[in-house]
Amino acid sequence: MNIVYKNKRELVKGIIFPEDVVLDVGFWGQGVTVDDENWPHKLLKNRAKDVYGIDLDFDTTRFDKSKYFKMSAEKFILPVKFDVIFASDLIEHLSNPGLFLGSCAQHLKSGGKLILTTPNCFNLFNMAEKITKYEPTVNSDHTCYFNFKTIEQLFEKNGWIIDARGYVFSLDINYKESLKKKFLNILYYLVSLVTPKFLETIVIVAKRNNG
Repeated sequence: MNIVYKNKRELVKGIIFPEDVVLDVGFWGQGVTVDDENWPHKLLKNRAKDVYGIDLDFDTTRFDKSKYFKMSAEKFILPVKFDVIFASDLIEHLSNPGLFLGSCAQHLKSGGKLILTTPNCFNLFNMAEKITKYEPTVNSDHTCYFNFKTIEQLFEKNGWIIDARGYVFSLDINYKESLKKKFLNILYYLVSLVTPKFLETIVIVAKRNNG
């Protein structure tokens, strides 16, 4: 059964524990400003015991230099192992997600887990745009899209086991919407009452395969 989380706040509350030490990979931004209450990194800091962060670029004056590092998600080395590695809407930006999974494997404690979210390639908004356009609108920095089958194949090939799957209903990002988008939002909600498979974001929780 796939769990449906209302938003990332609900995801963090439901899947991160107060005793966890967490690494947030690609923590800067994530669709909202760093002062926004819905910034996923802030949600982690309010929930977990301790939180570290890496990203290619961020304002270093705002963070503890012993816990925040300018590093690539595909190749990072830290002197700490974590209960949880959290990667929110990151993997679709990478050139080599296999390298990312390898770096994550080296930084998890025994029994630790990797939690990631990524756009569902078959979400309702993409499907609607595929009908009206040659291709759906794509973030200019995205290199790939996933569904559960392809991301599970990626994890399996890199020595991981999928522990849980789910969806996030809404990203809580506010922007000016067209009448078409407002109509699709209503349709999106109605379809979600029947099936979650067209929801915007998928969630994967994975552990290393030590067998």
